[in-house]
Amino acid sequence: MDELDFIKLALSEDVGSGDHTTLACIPNDSKGSARLLVKAEGIIAGVQIAKNIFHHIEPEMEFISHVKDGSKITNGMVAFEVIGKIQTILTCERLALNCMQRMSGIATLTAKYVEAVKPYGTRILDTRKTTPLFRNWEKQAVSIGGGFNHRMGLYDMILIKDNHIDFAGSITNAITRAKKYLELKNMYIPIEVETRNLDEVKEVMDNGGVDRIMLDNFNPILMRDAIEIIANTIETEASGGITLSNIAEYAATGVNNISVGALTHSATSLDLSLKATFK
Repeated sequence: MDELDFIKLALSEDVGSGDHTTLACIPNDSKGSARLLVKAEGIIAGVQIAKNIFHHIEPEMEFISHVKDGSKITNGMVAFEVIGKIQTILTCERLALNCMQRMSGIATLTAKYVEAVKPYGTRILDTRKTTPLFRNWEKQAVSIGGGFNHRMGLYDMILIKDNHIDFAGSITNAITRAKKYLELKNMYIPIEVETRNLDEVKEVMDNGGVDRIMLDNFNPILMRDAIEIIANTIETEASGGITLSNIAEYAATGVNNISVGALTHSATSLDLSLKATFK
């Protein structure tokens, strides 16, 4: 879904037949201003989409940014100001806040994970554990926080997971069929295979022709053994059971990437507030 479609649908969901409170209380020609107040420490994200939300309703609205996406913010800062029709400000307020609070929470959490693995050069990846129809912006927030997007959906990578392997009968069957499928379709997208133990790692290595091996729910000791078997011949990814408290231990194994579903499914929204200003 592109941004314009999202904004239209989100406003339609919220406004419905009309923002009757605002229409009842505020004359159509009334002008005013408001500031977005930061009430917590973190990384700001979503400034651009907030601007586009206000401009979708009122293209002439003045939007003054005081911080850029990715900036470090602290309690008491002003992220931006809007000046224009009060009806527009009030109607767009909640959608802009919802997007920014969610995105800023994700960017803030991502930055903590990125900082934790910084000495090892390991990349932090997101997952598909996202909010339906808001994935683009949640993944954008991960990037703003210093992480990397794993895959956007089912269409841009072949990721052979445990259920694929079990239904296909074996890793070998799944890899063979994936390669044949891509050949028949005359297309190239990366192939990644999830492994659950060292025997599966060896089976992937014996087949070859894949772009990344996922080491799922390996403990750090077992992961070191797997990394030694792979010997930098295939890109690696750690996944499962990894938290801020233990991620450095996993990064120290030499794994290339660590995917963290919590970036998007467990991030706490950052506290932001839009308040009227009077000058």
